Amino acid sequence: MAFELPALPYAYDALEPHIDARTMEFHHDKHHQTYTNNFNKALEGQTALAKMTATDIIKKVTTLPDSIRQAVINNGGGYVNHTLFWEIMGPNCGGMPRGTIGDMINTAFGTFDAFKEKFTTAATTRFGSGWAWLALNRNGKLEVMSTGNQDSPLSQGYTPILTLDVWEHAYYLKYQNRRPDYIAAWWNTINWRRVDELLKAAKS
Repeated sequence: MAFELPALPYAYDALEPHIDARTMEFHHDKHHQTYTNNFNKALEGQTALAKMTATDIIKKVTTLPDSIRQAVINNGGGYVNHTLFWEIMGPNCGGMPRGTIGDMINTAFGTFDAFKEKFTTAATTRFGSGWAWLALNRNGKLEVMSTGNQDSPLSQGYTPILTLDVWEHAYYLKYQNRRPDYIAAWWNTINWRRVDELLKAAKS
């Protein structure tokens, strides 16, 4: 059964002025759709993978046949990474995280500001294209990390609960080469309630 492009959980312009509607439309409808199409193409004839979720496929990507592994990393990663990216943003969001996620951030990093600085550095210094992440490690502790291209922490045994796309297509129409400005604006879009839900699900 082919994977389908997930619908945005909000309107294209819902994240204005932080992320513009034109970028959201191109990013979701063109880029994410292309990853979806190519992910399905890479999986053609792979009956053993037909009943697996996209997340489970990426978790086991190092065990896949050589003939499809890189295509799945690139396109399956793009499919899964973008799906999480849309999910952890929303209109009228941002601010300070509360609940379990707020407590665990304070435990892991000392303060929210310290976490924010570390995450921002990971996103800013990722050379070329890639992602910044907040993820649970194998010991159930929070870590900030970054990956190149469409690589996912899932294939390294981590469970990502927050991510920021720093590919140029995610911000160039509005911010051009000013990645730091895009990152600073993105903090105003984080749906901490959803991140908290993802954290609790990962720990259960």
